[in-house]
Amino acid sequence: MKKIAVFASGSGSNFQAIVDVIQAGMLPAEISLLVCDQPGAFAIERAKANEVPCFIFKAKDFPSKADYEKEIAALLQDLNVDLIVLAGYMRLIGSTLLKVYEGRIVNIHPSMLPEFPGKDAIGQALAAKAKWTGVTIHFVDEGMDTGPIIVQERIRIAENETRESLQKKIQTIEHKLYPSILHMLLTQGEVTNEEKARTY
Repeated sequence: MKKIAVFASGSGSNFQAIVDVIQAGMLPAEISLLVCDQPGAFAIERAKANEVPCFIFKAKDFPSKADYEKEIAALLQDLNVDLIVLAGYMRLIGSTLLKVYEGRIVNIHPSMLPEFPGKDAIGQALAAKAKWTGVTIHFVDEGMDTGPIIVQERIRIAENETRESLQKKIQTIEHKLYPSILHMLLTQGEVTNEEKARTY
């Protein structure tokens, strides 16, 4: 049974999607920890409801990113965590965590990277009047959404699209695609070429 840690900063809808597939027996993994940098985030309530331990912190309470990442890395190593799963975590991962978990940190982003990186990708796509956006799952490096892409899935933006309707479309894809890719990474160590071809 592989162990994962989920990092989130907001509502935790992708966290819940992962919990649901684990409980349904569709993902052979255990969420050993939720890491959250926003003490008021609803993701914490989801974790508590599912008896997932939490590490909650405020970045401003630490002298530097390296300091809080050292604490997180030590905790993850004590728990024998195999994979870090970013799910709406709004902080860049620094060198401290990357050194320990290089190649074992994945992120999901609501656009077809490299288009619309960073915060509010949905708002960026709408402001640009783009006809397409999508979902990208990628490995994490020190840049902002610049790590190697694992898979992508496109979503057409309708002429009358609203932020709410587009977010719903994106989350529908995310909640299916992320658990599927995590399953491959945890059981096979890689994503199949067939899956890449289907979603790219």
